[in-house]
Amino acid sequence: MSEHAVIVSFAYGDRNLDALFDLEEKLEAAIEEAGVGEYDGNEIAVDGSDGSLFMFGPDAERLFAVVQPILATTPFMKGAEVHLRFGPPGEGVPERIVTLDP
Repeated sequence: MSEHAVIVSFAYGDRNLDALFDLEEKLEAAIEEAGVGEYDGNEIAVDGSDGSLFMFGPDAERLFAVVQPILATTPFMKGAEVHLRFGPPGEGVPERIVTLDP
């Protein structure tokens, strides 16, 4: 089975990561409840300026459909760029990029 991904790149702007951790808990619970994959974690700049979230599963579209409403209601996700990758990492793997409403 191919490994699809949903990777969210966002501006954060704070060293206090409480809001990020709250978002991660919501994403993890929603993904698990829907059975569409797994939340794999984050990468955040040392100064808190920006970061990325990583989610994987068998269907990037279904995974994004589950997390999109949560991302849309999170203030620091406005303008985030979401990469939907339709297969394992590598050249030529189809992708779709979505920008969350600024």
